[in-house]
Amino acid sequence: MQTIIKHSDIELLKIKPTQYMEWVRYMLLNQYESNIPPKTSIPLPDNGFFNTMPCYIPKANVIGLKTVSRYVNNNPALDATIMLYNSLNGELLTIMDATIITAMRTGAVAATSILTLKNDNEINNLSIIGLGVTARASLLCLLDSSKNEKYRIKLMRYKDQAEVFIERFISYDNVEFEIVDTHKDLIVGADIILSCVTNSSQLIGEDSWFKEGVLLVPVHTKGFQNCDSFFDKVYGDLTTQISSFKYFDKFKTFNEFAKVIIGDDKGRESRDQRILVYNIGMAIHDIFIGNEIYKSIINSEVDVTNIYFKEKIDKFYI
Repeated sequence: MQTIIKHSDIELLKIKPTQYMEWVRYMLLNQYESNIPPKTSIPLPDNGFFNTMPCYIPKANVIGLKTVSRYVNNNPALDATIMLYNSLNGELLTIMDATIITAMRTGAVAATSILTLKNDNEINNLSIIGLGVTARASLLCLLDSSKNEKYRIKLMRYKDQAEVFIERFISYDNVEFEIVDTHKDLIVGADIILSCVTNSSQLIGEDSWFKEGVLLVPVHTKGFQNCDSFFDKVYGDLTTQISSFKYFDKFKTFNEFAKVIIGDDKGRESRDQRILVYNIGMAIHDIFIGNEIYKSIINSEVDVTNIYFKEKIDKFYI
């Protein structure tokens, strides 16, 4: 039976951040058994876009298509939808809102990168720039997956975002926050830098600000191109998505992050290595997570509709 799964339907499941982490890790382990065609992107006026991302996951017997659009005058500006098909007979299973899935998958991948490639420290000095939904999702996944580790976090001041961000994590006892006013204060001394800035027309930090051993995770890739040439290792999700980068040929080393997870790449090999992780985003994570959510919903008492309509989302709590 074809169903329509809305944003509110997924919220009712109350999926834990650690579950998203488990789903992401599973797909990283099975990345090379899946079919991931290149993403198609249509540029739109005012820095907008319409992207389509198909994939096939044989182990899950599912084919999926994710669409993501950005219209600057919409609220929210980003919108995502997933269509799932039974790969054995081509049956359309569901059309589902992918807002939560996109945010939590992105956060889970970022958190997995951090936990896999950071140095082991008694206290982790983590700096975060760009304090929207993606940053909150990333920190939720990180803190819930490493409750025995302590984090000292610097946030970049912007309007009242830093204060609101801190309030969201008031219940966590393994983290302390500091608000800073300059990029230099944010970057100098950081063990881990998480950037969730969606767009930056200029470089965010000078070369000399990044200490030895730092791990840099620019979720949306912007603002750190200078690091491409002097960081010791660069990782990414798909070579085909990274090889078009302007400074790809200047990387000292490059490999796909999944190679570290499956054990074909050693990852961090010394405390002094500066490591950069570009995770552009792969539809296999969204489709696999969407399929797990679909199975949960059809086996639960969540009442979904069989008539397609788009549910307006003013705000959701991550």
